Amino acid sequence: MIALTLSGLIGLERELNRHSAGFRTHILVGISACLMMLLSINGFEQFIETYNNVQFDPARIPSYVISGIGFLGAGTIIVNGRTIRGLTTAASIWAVAGLGLIIGIGMYKEAIITTIIILISLVLLNKLEKIIHRKNHQIVFEIKLSEDKNTSEFLEQIQSFSLEIRELDITKDQSGYRKIKMYLDVTHKKKGISLHEWLLEQENVEKIKMRFH
Repeated sequence: MIALTLSGLIGLERELNRHSAGFRTHILVGISACLMMLLSINGFEQFIETYNNVQFDPARIPSYVISGIGFLGAGTIIVNGRTIRGLTTAASIWAVAGLGLIIGIGMYKEAIITTIIILISLVLLNKLEKIIHRKNHQIVFEIKLSEDKNTSEFLEQIQSFSLEIRELDITKDQSGYRKIKMYLDVTHKKKGISLHEWLLEQENVEKIKMRFH
């Protein structure tokens, strides 16, 4: 019941924020890890009492739980281009597995304190991160240039807008058009909009797509 409650609190935070692994997943992981620890501690007493040559290693099953939980965490991580999502949820699942193990061995005080620390990290620090990064925006531009446009000169003109180009991909299709995909970091969306307006005025720009992240 303690494993259910503490794991459920962490899972509830993930569920409220609509993450891939939520309330039920965290409860299942926490209770299962607790069960494995109880098995490791109490499940082999009969064999130890019956056979003198049986050795007892209570850390073996928990070690497999810790290493094996990685596959579940990896399933929550989503990679989309240069954006990675789900790392915090993967870490919370791994943390819940650890909670289940120490609850199974009877370290209730440590489990409660750890749960409080985890919830503070997930809730309060998440708000702090948003405050820190609220002025930073990422803009993705997809630009199609005609063949007679000088690409290097074109990029120099773009840099005059005081934008940080984090990633740049330039390709050329069969029809001779150059396709430029840029990931830009800007402090204000207005800078990205100004660049978009400038691109619309360029005769050699055939097509523009702009996305805010």
